[in-house]
Amino acid sequence: MSNPQQTLVVTGASSGFGRVTAERFAAAGWRVFATARDPHGRHAQAAAELERQGVRVIDLEVTDQASVDRAAAEILAAGPIDVLVNNAGAAYFGVVEAFTPETIARQFDVNVFGPMRVSRAFLPGMRDRRSGLVVYVSSGVGRFALPFGGVYSSSKWALEALAETSSYELAPFGVDVAIVEPGAYATNISNSRTGPDDAERLDAYRDVLPLADKVFGALSAATAGRDPREVADAILALAEQPSGTRPLRTPVPSNPGVAAINDAVAPIQRELLANFGLSELLPKIPAHAAR
Repeated sequence: MSNPQQTLVVTGASSGFGRVTAERFAAAGWRVFATARDPHGRHAQAAAELERQGVRVIDLEVTDQASVDRAAAEILAAGPIDVLVNNAGAAYFGVVEAFTPETIARQFDVNVFGPMRVSRAFLPGMRDRRSGLVVYVSSGVGRFALPFGGVYSSSKWALEALAETSSYELAPFGVDVAIVEPGAYATNISNSRTGPDDAERLDAYRDVLPLADKVFGALSAATAGRDPREVADAILALAEQPSGTRPLRTPVPSNPGVAAINDAVAPIQRELLANFGLSELLPKIPAHAAR
């Protein structure tokens, strides 16, 4: 399906998964719109490098509704889009109690409300055409919990709930939803974590904090030998699958723990919807990618 008429929009494309996804789709012949914050300022170099690969870079801040509206209008003026990849995100890690509610709200503004703003901007066109794919880049910890990762994980759990729910609601319109669950990779988001902002509360946990070092060390070690382009390849593979055949969840790389959770939950979810008389909204395919 590598067709120059196929159009991708990917958010958070100045680095990491977003950037390699933009590059991968462009190399496959897609028309690509890559969004980034401040592409003429601090991300000017990344924007210029993407432009040289045939990618059109658009200024978009997912936490700013006016910015989302402007970017969407600019993109849609060039024609409809086929695939939207909600990738932009941030990572807040540390003792949950030591984060003020205001800081947790900022985490959710980027990781949850941001994707919802962007999706709302592009879904009307997809629904009208009865065609399209929305990909949400979640995380392995969107399916399980790690100590000191509660703020980040909770935002990804929320994103997965919204994404899965919308997959059922959009099915009658021929629009697919896919959730990609990356493991630990050495990307900008993992290298620029935001920590707690309440120093007094954090100090109360000083005897526990060495355990946090174990968690962060294990996450860092897990990145060894992993290439973020694996995630881009998984997203392209989803885009190239026929509509209605795409799995809801795809862990990358194949993760037995995440896959086991997906396998265990999927039949319960199917039974729940069946009990509500909503079986017609269920896909006729597995809810997760084959391992």
